Amino acid sequence: MSRTISRRKMIGGAAAAWASVMVVPRHVLGLGQTPPSEIIRVAGIGVGGQGASDLNAVAEEKGVRIVALCDVDERSAKGSFEKFPEADRYKDFRKMIDEHQKDFDAVVVATPDHMHAPATLAAIWAGKHVYCEKPLAHSIFEVREIQRAAAAKQVITQLGNQGHSFESIRVFCEWIWDGAIGDVHTIHAGCNANHSKISQLAKMSEKHKVPPELDWDLWLGPTHLRPYNPMYLPGNWRGWSAFGTGTIGDWTCHVIDPVFWALDLGSPASVKAEAKDYDPRKHGETFPSGTTITYKFDKRGTRGPLKLVWHDGTETLPRPPEMEPERKLPEAGAIVLGTKGGIMYGSHGATGVRIFPEKKMGAYKQPPKRLARVKGHQSDWINAMRTGKKAGSDFNYGGGLTEIALLGVIATKLLGQELKWSGGPFGRNEDANAMIKPEFRRGWGL
Repeated sequence: MSRTISRRKMIGGAAAAWASVMVVPRHVLGLGQTPPSEIIRVAGIGVGGQGASDLNAVAEEKGVRIVALCDVDERSAKGSFEKFPEADRYKDFRKMIDEHQKDFDAVVVATPDHMHAPATLAAIWAGKHVYCEKPLAHSIFEVREIQRAAAAKQVITQLGNQGHSFESIRVFCEWIWDGAIGDVHTIHAGCNANHSKISQLAKMSEKHKVPPELDWDLWLGPTHLRPYNPMYLPGNWRGWSAFGTGTIGDWTCHVIDPVFWALDLGSPASVKAEAKDYDPRKHGETFPSGTTITYKFDKRGTRGPLKLVWHDGTETLPRPPEMEPERKLPEAGAIVLGTKGGIMYGSHGATGVRIFPEKKMGAYKQPPKRLARVKGHQSDWINAMRTGKKAGSDFNYGGGLTEIALLGVIATKLLGQELKWSGGPFGRNEDANAMIKPEFRRGWGL
């Protein structure tokens, strides 16, 4: 039952809903611990592609029911509509949350990046637990607004970096904490995916007929109006800076997650990007075909200062001299260098993690397990609702991880400049500071 709503009504309705949150019964809001015997009712916002995968995983959990599906594109949502035929259907998540929030307890957000914050914040302020796909938001301002809201409402949250719940990421952390490679000083991380759309920039002015199954105005959301073009979707929006965050935004939360956790990276002191054949003034609507981004982290706790270098697209990971020449470098992953050796791993939770050279791996004695193991990422979120505990990659953790990617995006727009950060704002760089918070289309401000 697809519904529409005016922006004026939306704003008034949302304000009324938020103002009345405190008088809604606790069991309706789903705040705190959910008794194991109670059904957890879940709504999905963006239910095609990865959203469908997330919902399927959530639906497999005992005591979970998918009760509402929201998507602006009926084509991408078709599979979920067919799998969950009894779920109510919406095109506008604001309508769903404003008028039907008592019908569900938790929300899975898997829209394009530029819609993460509007949908996630609307759900949080309505008191709903939220699972949001990575990256958490499209800007640093949005990340911190989400973190603030989640803390205020005390909801259970989880970022969609599924590898955070894998066995392999725990093994990597335990090796690092055991001193398997000594003190880490350098990390090379990246992915060879190339989301650059420079060759398509001339097509931006083209006008195409909007498919009848798609609500283009709702798809644009807080971004400025532009003509519909099939080159933006279903998945190519990642390469357009108005909607996505490039390769670094697409892969950081998977690839950097292991070192972010194991080394308690926090915020970098500085960031600097370099790229070939890319002019931000001409090509700013998209991203370079290859990028090298250098982050420097100050000493923190028991670890010393270190450097993390991100490589994507045509810029490949370097091969350390002590690594066997026949060993294949990961297409997406990292090489972690310490004073006593190195570790290589793949994307999504440090898959295939190995010490190199192999003779050191064979001689290494495995340390005791220090971290609790979990069944799965979506399962961890559902279980956290029932126990009242935090999920492993909640928005406090996932927001900081997302900021690593978003700082790289800003640095890419200011090539060659070393930007001083340390948690923000940028030191003596108003151009960079202006990119912390985007301009939102009227009626879509956070």
